[in-house]
Amino acid sequence: MGTHAWALSRRRFMSRVACAAAAAGAAGSLRAWAFAEELTRTPPQTEGPFYPDHLPLDTDNDLLIINETVTPAVGEVTHLSGRVLDARGEPLRNALVEIWQCDQHGAYLHSGTTNANKRDKNFQGFGRFMTGREGAYYFRTIKPVPYPGRTPHIHFKIKVKGQDKLTTQCYVRGHPGNDRDGIWRDIPAGKLRDSVTIPFEPIPESKIGELAAKFDMVLGWTPEA
Repeated sequence: MGTHAWALSRRRFMSRVACAAAAAGAAGSLRAWAFAEELTRTPPQTEGPFYPDHLPLDTDNDLLIINETVTPAVGEVTHLSGRVLDARGEPLRNALVEIWQCDQHGAYLHSGTTNANKRDKNFQGFGRFMTGREGAYYFRTIKPVPYPGRTPHIHFKIKVKGQDKLTTQCYVRGHPGNDRDGIWRDIPAGKLRDSVTIPFEPIPESKIGELAAKFDMVLGWTPEA
């Protein structure tokens, strides 16, 4: 397959997946609204020191491929999706979801990152997605890995009309490093901690060992809640 055809195929694939994520969100939107009072609001977390100080030219929702290159990033391919809800449990449309994370070697897309000399040049490291009517988002990325001092995690920032509404992180359920991570431990145990600690599960039909992870975010959490 030629480069142009491959790129076109990739764009079509990403579009289909994004639509599927939105459809999946639609199925649960009414249920989320009906039980809004029972929703656990997502705890805010530190932005950390490695939000990109120079944004990449490519900021789409596929972190495995930069622009039209054909060499993918190294790591366990993960399809990360979910919905963004407001404090009433209603889907947030036109919310800008940003994620950033280190690559397979523990290096961030930042001038002060550790292991900069080993950084995977094919990993985008940062991505954006604008939610639709059902508040759904989708990214193709890698399963997060640990680096010195931190358990595996992915950073999230939600912006609405240019204003930051939530900065948080999601973690790998069952990872042994969680209990040693001070930021994870600072989240009260129970529903709050569980809400940001998600399973990364194998996709049965995948022939290359892809994973799926779902992370729903509810805005409006406060420490007193």
